[in-house]
Amino acid sequence: MKPFRERNPVVIGAISLAVIAVTILAAFRAQDLPLIGGGDTYTAAFSEAGGLKPDDPVRIAGVRVGKVESIELDGDHVQVTFRVKTDSEFGKETAASIRVNTLLGAMYLALQPAGSGQLAAGSEIPVERTSSPYDVVEAFSGLADTADKIDTDQLATSLTTLADLTRNTPEEFRAALSGVSRLSADIAAKNERIGELLTNLHRVSTVLNDRDEDIVDLMKQSDTLFRALVARRDAVHDLLVSTSTLSKELSALVKQSRADLGPALAQLDDVVGILNKNEDNIDNGLRLMAPFYRVFANTLGNGPWFDTYIQNMPPVPDLANGGGVG
Repeated sequence: MKPFRERNPVVIGAISLAVIAVTILAAFRAQDLPLIGGGDTYTAAFSEAGGLKPDDPVRIAGVRVGKVESIELDGDHVQVTFRVKTDSEFGKETAASIRVNTLLGAMYLALQPAGSGQLAAGSEIPVERTSSPYDVVEAFSGLADTADKIDTDQLATSLTTLADLTRNTPEEFRAALSGVSRLSADIAAKNERIGELLTNLHRVSTVLNDRDEDIVDLMKQSDTLFRALVARRDAVHDLLVSTSTLSKELSALVKQSRADLGPALAQLDDVVGILNKNEDNIDNGLRLMAPFYRVFANTLGNGPWFDTYIQNMPPVPDLANGGGVG
C-alpha cells in the first residue's frame, strides 16, 4: 500500500475540502436528516395568522413539542408550516389553534389530538379544524367605535321612562331600575372621558404590540444583569466582610493608640503655643536671614571654596615714594 505522505497532496486537499463542505452542509441541515433530524413537518391552514411568527413554539397539552418553521399566504388563507418531534401520537382528526403565550402578544401553535392512528408526516390540517385568536386591540377598537355611536342621552331617557312605568312594581325591582337609571346617567355624563379612556387604551395596546420585541430584549438584559450579580455575590460578600474586618481593626488601633496620642497631641499644642508667642521673632529672623543668605550664597556659590579677601594684608610697599612700607 502506498504511504500517505507519498500521495498527491492536491487530491488529498480536494477530498478534505469536499468532506469539510459536506460536514458544514450537514450541520446546517441537521434537522432534515433522517436519524438526527428535528421531527416531522406538517402544515395547517388558518383564516388569519393571528400574530403567529416563525420559531414560535408548538405545544400539545401545554408541552412544547416543536416550533413553527414558516408562515406563507396561500390564496385566501395562511399556510403555517411547523415541525413536531414527539413520541406521542396525535390522530388524523387533530385540530390546531393559535393561542396567546404572553401578555406582550407572543403566540404559540396548539395542537388538539383527535381521531385514531397517527397524522401522517407532511399532512395539512384544513381550515375547518383550525381557529385563530381574537385580537384584543381590535376588540377595544371596535368597542370604542361602538361607544361613539351610542346616544347616551336617549339611553338615559329610556331607562328613566322605564323606571317611571314600573313605579307600582315591588320595591326591590324599582330600586334596581333606579340604580340602573343613575348608572346610565353617570355613563352619559362621563361619555367623553370613557371615549378618551378607550382611545388611550387602544394607543397603549398598539405601542405594546409594536414594542414587544424591545420589551422582551429588556427582560433578557435584566436577566443577564441579575445572573452577573448572582455570579459576583461571593465577591461582594467577601468585600463586605473585609470592610467590616478593617473597620474593627481601625477601631482597635485607635483604642490602643489613644494613651500615646493624648500626650503627643498635648505636647504638640504646647509647641504651637510657643510658636505663636514667638511669631514676631520668627518673622524678624526670616526677614534678616534673606540678606545673610544672599551674601552667604555669593561667598560659596562659585565652587567648593570661599570667594573672599582681606584688604591690606600684608601691607603693600609704596614703590612710588621710595619703596617704603606705607
